[in-house]
Amino acid sequence: MRSLTALSPQMLSLLRIVAALIFMAHGSQKILGVPAGSMAAPAFMSKFWIAGMLELIGGGLLVLGLFSRPVAFLLSGLMAVAYWTAHAPQSPYPVLNGGDAAILYCFVFLYIVFAGPGPISLDRIMGRDR
Repeated sequence: MRSLTALSPQMLSLLRIVAALIFMAHGSQKILGVPAGSMAAPAFMSKFWIAGMLELIGGGLLVLGLFSRPVAFLLSGLMAVAYWTAHAPQSPYPVLNGGDAAILYCFVFLYIVFAGPGPISLDRIMGRDR
């Protein structure tokens, strides 16, 4: 078990990178239409456009591990708002209202706020997160 614990900092970086890549896919779907034809582009500066830009740009910053803590804080809040405004009104049960991913992203990003980006990050390389 000791050898597994020794790898936890690298696994934190891996969690950050994988979660951010999947999160970016939601933004690219909203803003860029990729995967193709998956949804119509939202109106400029609409709440869906803003959410898509935050998902795309914020996700990209988290993949790189740049400004990780403030970006993760912003994205955690975005997902909390998304859950309570878009999902919770449909049903109190996340599995029925489709909000389980929003809840999971919210708490993964909140964890990154407190744990930091891990050793594989531009923040760490630049000495911004020691």
